[in-house]
Amino acid sequence: MSVEIEQIGSGFDDFPSLLELIRLSFAYMDGVVDPPSSARSLTIDSLRAKTEGEIALMARDETGILGCAFLRPEATSLYIGKLAILPAAQGRGIGWGLLREAEVVARQLGLPALRLETRIELTDNQQRFARWGFVKTAENRHAGFDRTTSIEMQKLLL
Repeated sequence: MSVEIEQIGSGFDDFPSLLELIRLSFAYMDGVVDPPSSARSLTIDSLRAKTEGEIALMARDETGILGCAFLRPEATSLYIGKLAILPAAQGRGIGWGLLREAEVVARQLGLPALRLETRIELTDNQQRFARWGFVKTAENRHAGFDRTTSIEMQKLLL
């Protein structure tokens, strides 16, 4: 099965499947991260607005949508959010493929780096992103918290 990565265009209408993908992908965080992931509050309408306001990528094969990522250009980097891979499709290189496409987009926009955030509790994610070339650049805390709740990572594009 061949996986294709493409931008979600204006003709896309399968928001229920996209929302389900994100919810399934982020479900393992329930009860692990505090505060809870913002993925829990997504709706079809908010997801539709997100695809209109950001550069949305999806990975799919003939069975359906397997992964997604949302890209937001910033002054010095391309922010990657809601990187999600269907649990049954993890380990097939889909996340890496989405990040490679994000690099292409960043270069097209003249941005020298990719940036993302991951929760402090998700050490496996931090290690995976480090293997993909990201380095920790900051520690952040959500509003109302007096401890680090997430770390920021960046990958410089050469």
